[in-house]
Amino acid sequence: MSNSPAGSASPLLIQQYLSPARLSTYVGACGGDLGTALGLYRWNASVSAAFWEVLGHGEVILRNAMHDQLTAHHQRRGLPGEWFDDPQGVFNNRTTDDVQTAKRRAGRGAPPGKVVAELSFGFWRYLLANRYSTTLWPAIRHAFPQLPRRGNTRPLLERPVNDLHLLRNRIAHHEPLIREPLHKRLASLEYVLDQIDPQVRVWALDDGGRLTTLLASRP
Repeated sequence: MSNSPAGSASPLLIQQYLSPARLSTYVGACGGDLGTALGLYRWNASVSAAFWEVLGHGEVILRNAMHDQLTAHHQRRGLPGEWFDDPQGVFNNRTTDDVQTAKRRAGRGAPPGKVVAELSFGFWRYLLANRYSTTLWPAIRHAFPQLPRRGNTRPLLERPVNDLHLLRNRIAHHEPLIREPLHKRLASLEYVLDQIDPQVRVWALDDGGRLTTLLASRP
């Protein structure tokens, strides 16, 4: 006889529809206990959704902060077009391809903001790479006014943004997060947003309340 409440599916039936392969990571993490594994699977879905929300806020804030500073730098130098048109030829092939793809998606004659919105999180991550440390970083640096004023501060942003990009991709591909250091990832997001504006960070993360509660409730 099933131990499930009347009208609810048994763990075995749920496993059948979700597939044993999909649940295998969770079952393994729960010592073979299918019921507990299903609870962990549901928790993973909830924490993924919560992270997706705040990562979305973070991505928009990050890209607009960087875009504003790159635009200001571009205009001060009196260069033609937009900064992402790369009139000085500093982009590598990948970055150039990303911009061309964004322009196609935005449509002919689209305003700069629409093109920027079509650029992926990965694009902004790559702008923080060492290859642009002498070309783009001097302008991008001003998007993060809370960073230390001295020393090589670029890696202080590149590392956490890279971690957040990888986390975003895992969530986008519906991969398990149960082995991810999620408290560290939340701290990375807090750090990046703090370097832009601590008050904006509080708004974007709702002071970390929902995520902190979810992380503490892991089965």
